Amino acid sequence: MARANLTSAVVIAAAAELADREGFDAITLSALARRFGVQTASLYSHVRDRSSLLDGVHELALGELADRVAIAIGGRSGRDALIALADAHRDYARQFPGRWAALQRPAASSTVDSEAAGHLVALTLAMLRGYQLPEAELVHATRLLGATINGFLALEASGSLSHREPATDVSWRRALDALDTVFRSWPTDRQS
Repeated sequence: MARANLTSAVVIAAAAELADREGFDAITLSALARRFGVQTASLYSHVRDRSSLLDGVHELALGELADRVAIAIGGRSGRDALIALADAHRDYARQFPGRWAALQRPAASSTVDSEAAGHLVALTLAMLRGYQLPEAELVHATRLLGATINGFLALEASGSLSHREPATDVSWRRALDALDTVFRSWPTDRQS
């Protein structure tokens, strides 16, 4: 690819592809420079440093995941929306393991404030509101949801869940059924 065709978006997309192919830790400016056939210094006009490159991959992944979640939960509510949201996460993690790893790192303030992050948060909150949870409880429910999804997917990706029957798909559905039960019976009279 010619140097003139490089943009921040192109460099970040290439970094995401590299992460999916070789692992998130493989993202380096020198690896990308080799991929584009340019000197590493040439990339600094497109990304400030490795940290900003990783933040860019994180934000890219947030946007892609939000788009998938939006399609998945559209027209659904309650248990159906919960399963669709969780399955969208799981499918994304399986298809794009390097980008999924980017989502597991602490987010920079610019990433937290990004449109992509806001979109994913809004979709998640909309799904949870379908359970009639009090607004004050949405943060707690979101944390439980994220911990369950991310924890399960991390263990599944590491092979930690594949040592016995039944298949992990059965456990995945049981976990989502349990979350549905928890969200339907969430206490509404909490003071803090």
